[in-house]
Amino acid sequence: MTLRKDFLWGGATAANQYEGGWNIDGKGAGVPDHIRGGTVTAPRLWDKEIDENVYYPSHEAVDFYHRYEEDIDLMGEMGFKCFRMSINWSRIYPTGMEEEPNRKGLDFYHKVFQRCKENGIEPLVTLSHYELPWGLSEKYNGWTGREVIDHFVRYATTCFEEYKNEVKYWLTFNEINIGVQPFGRIMSLGMQGIDHKPMFILNETKEEKDDRFTALHNQFVASAKAVVIGHKINPDFKIGNMIAGSLSYPYTCDPKDVKEADDSFNMSNFFCGDVQVRGHYPYYAKRYFKDNNIDVRMEDGDLEILKKGTVDFYSFSYYMSSCVSTHPEVNDKASGNMFSGLKNPYLEASDWGWQIDPEGLRTYLNRVYGRYEIPLMVVENGLGANDERSEDGCFHDTYRIDYLRKHIEAMKEAVEDGVDLMGYTMWGCVDLVSASTGEMKKRYGFIYVDRDNDGNGDFHRERKDSFYWYKKVIESNGEDLD
Repeated sequence: MTLRKDFLWGGATAANQYEGGWNIDGKGAGVPDHIRGGTVTAPRLWDKEIDENVYYPSHEAVDFYHRYEEDIDLMGEMGFKCFRMSINWSRIYPTGMEEEPNRKGLDFYHKVFQRCKENGIEPLVTLSHYELPWGLSEKYNGWTGREVIDHFVRYATTCFEEYKNEVKYWLTFNEINIGVQPFGRIMSLGMQGIDHKPMFILNETKEEKDDRFTALHNQFVASAKAVVIGHKINPDFKIGNMIAGSLSYPYTCDPKDVKEADDSFNMSNFFCGDVQVRGHYPYYAKRYFKDNNIDVRMEDGDLEILKKGTVDFYSFSYYMSSCVSTHPEVNDKASGNMFSGLKNPYLEASDWGWQIDPEGLRTYLNRVYGRYEIPLMVVENGLGANDERSEDGCFHDTYRIDYLRKHIEAMKEAVEDGVDLMGYTMWGCVDLVSASTGEMKKRYGFIYVDRDNDGNGDFHRERKDSFYWYKKVIESNGEDLD
């Protein structure tokens, strides 16, 4: 069960959860900058106007903008081969509509990539990780507006040309399949919501549903165009998609539950994967649109663009699994990473109720590779926990080590099964803000950041026990997991 010698070990972050510096050096506001902090019991709220008296977690996040050298050096100390990060679109084009990019924004990422190079780290850059410029959200209702495609293509082209000698690996959109679900309207698609309402909106009119799937289609077209342009700018670029991995088991062996699980996997994973890897909408999309009374607004030539702009590799996040059932009396819910389902009685759960299923990662890898047979990469996986300092002053996160060990073992089994796996970047390698709740209390990192849910703390960094464990894992290319 040996991993490839050039396996891309590392960690992952997102600018709006990690970077901070939200309005300095020419950066404009992004959609996340309008979303308040929350908790599991008090959902994040969305504001049309930023209130100076309200705490918005993305505004400072954990201040990577001023601490990138320290953080990347710590990643280098662990032996990272790869750092998955995102470029904040509104740092390059403040409203998304400028003709010329913000030079200070471009220069910041040059410095980040240079520091990565000095530490022997390959950047894996997400172009859009829930970071639509506010100007595009406001003017075009986010990705509903066809015009946003051209603005994204200009932004992507700028990044490809600017960093063509510094970045080899790219992702177009983070967890693009979140747009399949109603809760993806604001965060993923940048669509306008009602002021002071929860970020995750579940109820839609027929027109709003049409808009959401049209917005998702526009992202598909934008991604395909970017892939074609990127390959022209540098044929050595490897450009991937990114899917929020969602694995659902049938709750019973009732054939209807089995069919429900298949349908759930298709729409949650393969729907977007098929468009971006195979270059066309899957066969079941027509019936899904018909049964759900959805009209997607496409233009002539769109389907040809999708055929041309297929990705080089398939990347995904994986945190948990759940169950589905057609039996209404089965209603014990489980949720995680914005998805919800039924609790699996065979699984344990994290402090936040996310069910822990390493074997499901192996299943997911095999199922996706069996369909596409292109390289796969796990670009998010990790355990959110309430890390507390021990009496000796250290963070002994043995529970995180156990979680990661079991998932890495599952990855190795998948490789032995024949899956072509190119890398693994653990989510939130440095503690950062939760996307779903805006909390700092739910920590993922190998590196502790002094920051709390209310924005208190001096941002200083400390190594947890998992820091030293992961260093050993990387040094042994996954052989030493003790």
